[in-house]
Amino acid sequence: MNSLKHMRYSFRKLTVQNAPVFDFLVPAIAQYPPNRRYASTTSQQTSPPAPQIDAAPKRRQPLSKEQRDFLDSAVSPLPATHPSLSSIPSSHISLPLTHPSLQLRVNQAGELAATLIYTAQTPQLLRTHPHLRATMQHMYSQEAGHFAIFNALLSKHRIRPTAMYPIWSIAATALGWGTAMLGREAAMACTEAVETEIGGHYNGQVRVLLEWMRAMEQRGEEVGEELRGLVEELKKIRDEELEHLDTAVGEDAREAKGWPALNAVIRGGCRGAIWISERV
Repeated sequence: MNSLKHMRYSFRKLTVQNAPVFDFLVPAIAQYPPNRRYASTTSQQTSPPAPQIDAAPKRRQPLSKEQRDFLDSAVSPLPATHPSLSSIPSSHISLPLTHPSLQLRVNQAGELAATLIYTAQTPQLLRTHPHLRATMQHMYSQEAGHFAIFNALLSKHRIRPTAMYPIWSIAATALGWGTAMLGREAAMACTEAVETEIGGHYNGQVRVLLEWMRAMEQRGEEVGEELRGLVEELKKIRDEELEHLDTAVGEDAREAKGWPALNAVIRGGCRGAIWISERV
């Protein structure tokens, strides 16, 4: 009898305390809980956790030489009424798309006008100059791409288009049709004048954005990917607009009859349309 009790005691001791090999046979809820030690709340104090020190904000690299060269060579100076960049609060810079200097609404209206000008010019030009088909198609496709980009930006940031949208649509169609009626040279003079103004307009926007980025970097702030992406997009669009200008000059834009007056009138109209679209 004693030997049986001893065997039961030994088996219980084996399975409860010294049975690592048989743990997997026993449900976890039935296993003997591990020994715990409870520290006295009077004799032993718990050390407070070490304070967490936030890492210093990541400083972006300074502007590249290419960006600085562009900044120095930008042809459109900052407006006289533009606030000092060093005084712009960070809260405003974090949402650059709302700043009027970007003029996304103006950009969208300008790209609409460009697509309508080429749409009105192309049929007449191709009847007498079929070799221009690829050139006109190329320029129209790029302008349509620009128009789609600004449509998406306006929608994303809930910026309303200019109220002059219908007026500009009629004016751009009339300008394209009228210059095409005057001949190839006049049509190309129209492109040269428009792209001269639009190229400078985009150049000024890029300059402002690069100034913002430089000011943010000097303050140790991180430049967001959206802002960097917008700068690259505007530079690409600007370069394509200036490519159209070069194409127009290569197609004898300055040989158009009355070119100085035609150029001055169209460029003045563009500047007026930009001024109005900023405000209406």
